[in-house]
Amino acid sequence: MGRGHGLPVVIVAGLHAEARKEVVERLLRTVPGSVALHHDLTGASDGSVLRSVRDASGIIASGETPLVNDCACCALREDLVPELERMADGGLARLAVVELWDSVEPKAMAEVVVGHGGRRLALTNVITAVDPALVLPCLGNGDDLAEAGLAAAPTDRRTVADTWARQVEYAPVLAVVDSAEADEEDHALLAQLHPTARRVPAGSGALVEAAFAGFDVEAAAAAQHPACALLPQDADEAGVTTFVWRRHRPFHPERLYQALEDLCCAAARSRGRFWLADRPDTLLAWDAAGGALSVEDAGPWLASLPDAAWEMVPPVRRAAAALDWHPDHGDCCQHLVFTSPGLDRDGLERLLDSCLLTDAEYRAGREGWKHLPAAFDSLLDVA
Repeated sequence: MGRGHGLPVVIVAGLHAEARKEVVERLLRTVPGSVALHHDLTGASDGSVLRSVRDASGIIASGETPLVNDCACCALREDLVPELERMADGGLARLAVVELWDSVEPKAMAEVVVGHGGRRLALTNVITAVDPALVLPCLGNGDDLAEAGLAAAPTDRRTVADTWARQVEYAPVLAVVDSAEADEEDHALLAQLHPTARRVPAGSGALVEAAFAGFDVEAAAAAQHPACALLPQDADEAGVTTFVWRRHRPFHPERLYQALEDLCCAAARSRGRFWLADRPDTLLAWDAAGGALSVEDAGPWLASLPDAAWEMVPPVRRAAAALDWHPDHGDCCQHLVFTSPGLDRDGLERLLDSCLLTDAEYRAGREGWKHLPAAFDSLLDVA
């Protein structure tokens, strides 16, 4: 995307602060006229966010912006686009590098830039900076961000693990720094977590090329949506395994609920969509990292919608449904993916299969399934 479309903006994210800073500094040194905008949320508990603008020579401007609704990320959203627009109006910057603070997720900020930047700004890519030696420690860290001093608001209930997973999986580019402590397993884990990402060395010319490559915010959101996520495929390399489990029979809600702890601990990362017999029309999202599981209602399966409603469904969602289509159940299915070093693939498959309806339960049909225990009501906040 050229300069004629507005000031190029690249977002650099990631919990690995030293890696992130290395990537930003590389861009500032390599791209003439580039500036970096950073909102430091470390002091948010005191009521303000510190904003700084720097170039390759150092800090060139700084200031504070107040919190919005006790939320540092909200303050960032309110301040980000006006600051970028001032840079665009000044006409001196060739590239604006938005360096996100540790726990800020790139998806929300990318959508702010695209949604509110108009023609004065052009989001040219989203990059997550990675120290490969820290991928597994972060992915296995089930601590709340608040415990790690990284919460963006008093109500922030995210964990280190799930935040890191989303930072990695959203970005189309992963900038990987050199790490003497990283081994083949670390690199294999990173590759399997986000196999479609472009992985570039942080110190290479490819980083600069990637910064200007272009970014489709709608495609990135679709790739993360539970109904049409681009989930990884089966893989096995350097002791790291990705196991894809697909079935066209619903789960018994109580048996699955009883197996949740074992399933969450079976892999460093698992995600996908699943089907409960007592909620046959509801697509449920599975998202687990660091031993903690999030289950959410992601709306109806397409098979449960009237034909007329299909016209309102995005093409990418219809395409995803077609891949899982079954003559009896439509797109209703189990599609879960587990990635981890030392994964017990056979044991995991047996456990998952044991949670499905038996032949007798399956033959009872939807009327019979309604009477199964509603074991997931507590997770789904059903009164």
